[in-house]
Amino acid sequence: MGRVKTYDGKDITISFDMARCIHARNCYLKLSEVFDPGRKPWVDPDAASADEIAAMIRTCPSGALGFARKDGGSEERPPKINRVAVLENGPLALAGDLKMGEAAETRMTLCRCGLSKNKPYCDYSHVAGGFEATGEPVEAEGKAREPGPLVIRANEDGCLVLEGPAEVVSGTGRRVKQAGKLFLCRCGQSGNKPFCDGSHKAAGFKADPV
Repeated sequence: MGRVKTYDGKDITISFDMARCIHARNCYLKLSEVFDPGRKPWVDPDAASADEIAAMIRTCPSGALGFARKDGGSEERPPKINRVAVLENGPLALAGDLKMGEAAETRMTLCRCGLSKNKPYCDYSHVAGGFEATGEPVEAEGKAREPGPLVIRANEDGCLVLEGPAEVVSGTGRRVKQAGKLFLCRCGQSGNKPFCDGSHKAAGFKADPV
């Protein structure tokens, strides 16, 4: 994870981790008076209300942006359903009660092209690498589990393992699978994306465990 920068305002503090950013541009497109990459500093936490800023940050898929309220307003809460969205030619976008290592988060994007230099997180390398994979995978069988956290780990030189209740959805929101445990490709070579089929072994995929 990169060095997190913070921007203190009167009512809210905004945090930004450049290493996690996937350039979805939600921040600029939705609240350009606060987030403007053409300005220094590019974040002005007093240019809109704390409620507006918090609502926008909750739409940042990667978790690169975060916030802490100073005015007594509501902090971010995880959605009730843990979601794994498969993005067209791009990463897996997770939202929910997420646990990875010692970290507890509500939003993250994880690499599925195998090219990221910030594994297991996406760093936008899929664009330069020309990664192609559908965001509309076929429906797969699976059973839902009782609500709870989704624990994420990355196997050494292998797949992502997600344990806990999760719903895999397409990039357009269609349900692909409900499950209590998932094995997801992060090498970019699976013939059954987004699910792992063991192709990382033949491909000689190398990545540290998490």
